[in-house]
Amino acid sequence: MVTQEGIPSDVTLPFESKRFVIERGEKAKALATIESLSQGFAEMGLTRHDVIIAVGGGMVTDVAGFAASTWHRGTPVIHVATTLLGMVDAAIGGKTGVNLPQGKNLVGAYWQPIGVICDLDALSTLPESEMRCGLGEVAKYHFLTGDDLLSLSLEQRVAQCVRIKGSFVEKDEREGGQRALLNYGHTLAHALEIVGGHQLAHGEAVAIGLVFAAHLARAMNRISSERVDYHELVVSKTYGLASRVPPGMSVEPLLNAMARDKKALSGLTFVLDSEHGPQVVSNVPSDLVREVLTSFLSLA
Repeated sequence: MVTQEGIPSDVTLPFESKRFVIERGEKAKALATIESLSQGFAEMGLTRHDVIIAVGGGMVTDVAGFAASTWHRGTPVIHVATTLLGMVDAAIGGKTGVNLPQGKNLVGAYWQPIGVICDLDALSTLPESEMRCGLGEVAKYHFLTGDDLLSLSLEQRVAQCVRIKGSFVEKDEREGGQRALLNYGHTLAHALEIVGGHQLAHGEAVAIGLVFAAHLARAMNRISSERVDYHELVVSKTYGLASRVPPGMSVEPLLNAMARDKKALSGLTFVLDSEHGPQVVSNVPSDLVREVLTSFLSLA
């Protein structure tokens, strides 16, 4: 079992097991953690016929999933998601990976879990900040589908988000097409996380990234001003999330981080809204992004 600090340790499994505890936070999402886990797997004699169980939030499932994908060139993994972000996004779809100083998720693999468990009772133990983090991804699904997800009960909301993501992954597991739309809001979000030293939670950064993407789409005449206002309304009012970049960020470091984003195969790449819905747009001119970002950072 791979879990993180703060997860209750009094769980007894009905079979022989060993517990590996990694640090909390994005600092643990690193190659050093993969090395440490791999050494532990070797010492206990873990084989590809065993199962790695990841218990925790998105960071844990990302790390444990990547460790599973590399151990003996592939060992089964089960994700037990304990956060809203993990349940609606990170534990679903088979993306695994760790960060480098240059960017998020630059080293990773696609490795599908053999099972995912979402225990909603775990959410009652979380602080409000963790729930807000998950709501950033829920807001993304709102824009991708038009579904009013907050009108659903928590159980229905999680189930619907899983269905939405599953429908994208089923059609495009390796992100060669439609699955890339799940990156809506993520280009700026990942830059905010890296440049800000991970002071912003992932979902909070995604919420800001969604609003910025709307402003960029408007500058490219892809959507109306009213559609930008709708993004602002959904993020800040419907989901109660911040829609502005925190003080202290500057344009050039964010622009440089976006240029290193793994999605930037053909210049700066964003998921941008249009009259037909969000679409992947490559080769977005850096001067335009700089101009829109400068304006966006100045908003109160």
